[in-house]
Amino acid sequence: MYVAHLNLTDFRSYAAVDLELEPGITALVGPNGQGKTNLVEAIGYVATLGSHRVPTDAALVRAGTQRAVVRARVVRELEAGRPRPTLIEIEVTPGKANRARVNGGSPVRARDVLGILRTVLFAPEDLALVKGDPDQRRRFLDEVLVQLMPRLAGVLQDYDRVLRQRSALLKSAGVARRGGGADLRTLDVWDAKLAQVGARVVVERRSLVDQLRPHVARAYEQVSAGQGEAVVSYKASLDAALEVEGSVHDGVDLVEAQLLEAMGRLRPKELDRGVCLVGPHRDDLVLTLGGLPAKGYASHGESWSYALALRLASFDVLTDPDGTGDWGPDGEPVLVLDDVFAELDARRRERLAELVARARQVLITAAVADDVPEPLAGARVDVMGGEVARVL
Repeated sequence: MYVAHLNLTDFRSYAAVDLELEPGITALVGPNGQGKTNLVEAIGYVATLGSHRVPTDAALVRAGTQRAVVRARVVRELEAGRPRPTLIEIEVTPGKANRARVNGGSPVRARDVLGILRTVLFAPEDLALVKGDPDQRRRFLDEVLVQLMPRLAGVLQDYDRVLRQRSALLKSAGVARRGGGADLRTLDVWDAKLAQVGARVVVERRSLVDQLRPHVARAYEQVSAGQGEAVVSYKASLDAALEVEGSVHDGVDLVEAQLLEAMGRLRPKELDRGVCLVGPHRDDLVLTLGGLPAKGYASHGESWSYALALRLASFDVLTDPDGTGDWGPDGEPVLVLDDVFAELDARRRERLAELVARARQVLITAAVADDVPEPLAGARVDVMGGEVARVL
């Protein structure tokens, strides 16, 4: 698949912009602060309904306006090899439910367009996947999962809603309990809801990590020239609470029962602290390098290599989700490299260029054209002062 056209209205710094794109490699070149990243951020938003730069939508809307509109024409190939263009339009309205349209049809929920476009975006912010807090790594897993199985977006939203409700109840019940008048029957209901939805999240994340593991190890070896073995594993908070080791083969029913048991064990502590102490919101993707935790032990260069390996592994899983060697029905996701080559040393820059050059569509942002390695020479678009111009 590839993005053939991008149109933005009041998105970030752009009042309006039209950008025609082609398969292959395209470099968006211009000084910092001119709007290059805004363009690839918009493409990533169409695929994930989120930004790799900010946690909420408010910053995506141009100052002084009420909403932004992102339109992308995505070309996918049918099994017979015929192209199939799809026009996606998303209205971003902070404080309200975003709406979307497909091929000019009636408005639908924004999450109904998930799965039409799939992207893998690597940016300087990805260093936080290795050096940052667990929430960064949980978000990485969930974004890949939603692109693999768009219906999981609803499951994750349900989990967040139940988590908020249960957390609020824990706080109020904790206060009432200290006063001697707590009725915990309602909490039992929310325990059941959290376990039911949370079990699905845990099971799918464990399965994804199992898929990613060999790809991460191979990609790290390729990027770093074999300097250490990279291993990823899933650390579930319920395993620590129950003092057991989880298995990728545990089914949803078993994990649901385990979550209920863990919440029962931790309820006194949860009431005292007013927070949910177990569930997928407290899980982590554990990254080790040469048997040691990557966070705290890996050098700056090794951390970059690990972050690259995670993104390259997700690209491989999205391309071949069944692990059969046959590409999925829509082929490879669009690969976006946002200002990453300036952050890499010459050796890692060369290795990354070799690994990504084969992708169906690669979009690169760079401050200067010389930052783009020779193997990735292709089309060029200059970006300056909110204007885009293709260089012939």
